[in-house]
Amino acid sequence: MHYYRYENAEVSCCYKYLMFSYNIVFWLAGAAFIAIGFWAWSEKGVLLDLTLVTRMHGFDPVWLVMLVGTVTFVLGFAGCVGALRENICLLKFFSGVIGFIFFLELTAAVLALVFQEPLREWISEFFLANVKAYRDDIDLQNLIDSLQKLNHCCGSKDPNDWNLNVYFNCTQSNPSREKCGVPFSCCISDPADAVVNTQCGYDIRVSGSLDKWSSIIYTKGCISALEEWFPRNIYIVAGVFIVISLLQMVGIFLARTLIGDIEKVKCLCSSVLRLMSFLVYVGDTPLS
Repeated sequence: MHYYRYENAEVSCCYKYLMFSYNIVFWLAGAAFIAIGFWAWSEKGVLLDLTLVTRMHGFDPVWLVMLVGTVTFVLGFAGCVGALRENICLLKFFSGVIGFIFFLELTAAVLALVFQEPLREWISEFFLANVKAYRDDIDLQNLIDSLQKLNHCCGSKDPNDWNLNVYFNCTQSNPSREKCGVPFSCCISDPADAVVNTQCGYDIRVSGSLDKWSSIIYTKGCISALEEWFPRNIYIVAGVFIVISLLQMVGIFLARTLIGDIEKVKCLCSSVLRLMSFLVYVGDTPLS
């Protein structure tokens, strides 16, 4: 009887543990994002009263954190368990979802280039909607303040956009002390000031024009500021997109390679079992 020696009778440990190491980072990162999201909601009392979520009129940044965390956690889990257990279904799910996300990113990039003016209008309307909800959520408030301070801007088109907010509008019936003002993040800050003056924008829009305000607050709109920022940082944006795309391609490559190895081993084992069954059958068959 001849004995056959089969090569590659096992799944490559190199690809298996590379796949596991690749995904364990994203699994833990996803868990951290979810934990941060729940912590933020607990600080705002959302976990004690879930109706607060439906009463939010603007964009809650925690939703974005939770979405990214959930997707990352699920994909990391599928990749880790799929690699360790050599589960083809989980690995196919992982590679399929990553490929779908990559397709969505490319589609969004192409649409943003083709439909620049509608995108600009949508971003402007989105920003104005969140200006109205500025005081409704502390995370949204911090996000808008950071955007205005980093980009040296105020409002969507100009500081008068803050007239849409019930606390900052100039109507006679507005009892707020911030009436006809702007948030402190619109103020031109002095680097020498150790303490932030949160009242620097009070009453700034009571009289005067944009030219007179320019020595106290930023008069450029944030949409214009973002349009100027993008060309200056196009290489950084492109670099981030390329790095993310490469990470996704590496994940798909590792998953598909591991799936191929597992299928080869299963096919090989199936062939060996059929051969052994045939040999047993031949050995048990009486000679005539």
